[in-house]
Amino acid sequence: MQQRAARVNASEETIKIGPLGIRFLLTGDDSNGSVFVFEVLVPVGQKLAAPAHKNDAYEEILYGIEGVLTWTVDGTPIEVGPGQALCIPRGAVHRFDNLCKEDVKQLAVISPAIMGPAYFREAAEVIRDAAGGPPDRARMMDVFRRHGMTLATPPPVK
Repeated sequence: MQQRAARVNASEETIKIGPLGIRFLLTGDDSNGSVFVFEVLVPVGQKLAAPAHKNDAYEEILYGIEGVLTWTVDGTPIEVGPGQALCIPRGAVHRFDNLCKEDVKQLAVISPAIMGPAYFREAAEVIRDAAGGPPDRARMMDVFRRHGMTLATPPPVK
């Protein structure tokens, strides 16, 4: 990859996925593929629209800026608030929910930068097409696979 000139928020762009806001700051193009950095804005009461998943070939580091987001990692709920950091290792099944009474802002760092803005654009399209219902699992699986993720196996029906 050819490195671009250094600048602040080199990849400034925001994408909405339903009520969630994803603000891109740096992509793999800005970092020679080493990191992808973005903010995620999660309004009160919102849950991750996509199913639980795992990152196949990268770590995901979250840093709390405002509010508390509850991440469920391999079945364990973990609250991440302002000034706290959480590393989700490769292969760990995870998702998040805003169970608190305030909006949440967290910084996310993906390393290496396998996943990037294209994932969010494609996922937003699948979720938008679901029109408030559950996203099409086969389409979402394809989007996830192409961006280094695997959907978690749904729990057995009891």
